[in-house]
Amino acid sequence: MKAIVCERYGPPEVLHLREVAKPVPKDNEILVRVRATSVTIGDTRMRSFTVPRAQWLPARLYLGLTKPRRAVLGMEIAGDVEAVGQQVTRFTVGDAVFASTFNTNFGGYAEYKCLPQDGLVALKPSNLTYEEAAVAVGGGVTALCCIRKGHIQPGQKVLIYGASGSVGSMAVQLAKHYLGAQVTAVCSSANLDWVRALGADRVIDYTREDFTRTGDIYDVIFDAVSKVPPAHAKKALKKGGIYLNVHRDSDGGDLKEGLCAIRDLIEAGTISPVIDRRYSLDQIVEAHRYVDQGHKKGNVVITV
Repeated sequence: MKAIVCERYGPPEVLHLREVAKPVPKDNEILVRVRATSVTIGDTRMRSFTVPRAQWLPARLYLGLTKPRRAVLGMEIAGDVEAVGQQVTRFTVGDAVFASTFNTNFGGYAEYKCLPQDGLVALKPSNLTYEEAAVAVGGGVTALCCIRKGHIQPGQKVLIYGASGSVGSMAVQLAKHYLGAQVTAVCSSANLDWVRALGADRVIDYTREDFTRTGDIYDVIFDAVSKVPPAHAKKALKKGGIYLNVHRDSDGGDLKEGLCAIRDLIEAGTISPVIDRRYSLDQIVEAHRYVDQGHKKGNVVITV
């Protein structure tokens, strides 16, 4: 099968299209014919090994000391079940699914991927294309996990920093359309109208205005890109309010339940994933170059 292989850390050019062995599902696994995957900031950081200084050693041990331990990147996929193991009961051949590969050694940048039936995989939202479903996984589940920790009530004032990214764009929709909050979104000037269209009641251009100096205070502040020092962000937090950070608060909870909840919200029309650009698998270098620039709106999808 075809796959994108990353054999050393570096710029996008270290990624190469290769022929590799097609995986065979174990008794408890399904074999997915991948139709779409994505390029996330996480993928580009693993490729280039640009991680925060405090995380350098644990990240090096996990990802690989001298070269990537997992040569095929890609953390979210959508596709069709092509084969099932003897013990599989949750899925049948022909099912359309979407899934995270984060806990299964990645591998989304390939034509096929094996996943345990009890892993982070679910039936694809019926009203999404494969491309839309693939990019709904990471940003959707992460945003939902974080937003739930805010215990947001209807009418509360919520600020989302980094509102135009994969996680932030989903968080805006969840806070506004699912939980009924008054949402202030912080992003760059180029994305103000776009984020307002997602449902934000107010938008702030971080290049021109510091949200902590506006005089407004919030019940919940969610830093969806982890770029504002917590002590600074909390200056705009109401006494007793809740501060959320994507790096600190994206773990915990039943992730499989979260994926199914995201599917249900999408099928109900409450939220929807946003695609910025589309690339084919053989354009993976160009896709990584674009994400490296740090200006993507929502998600970048790869058609396999």
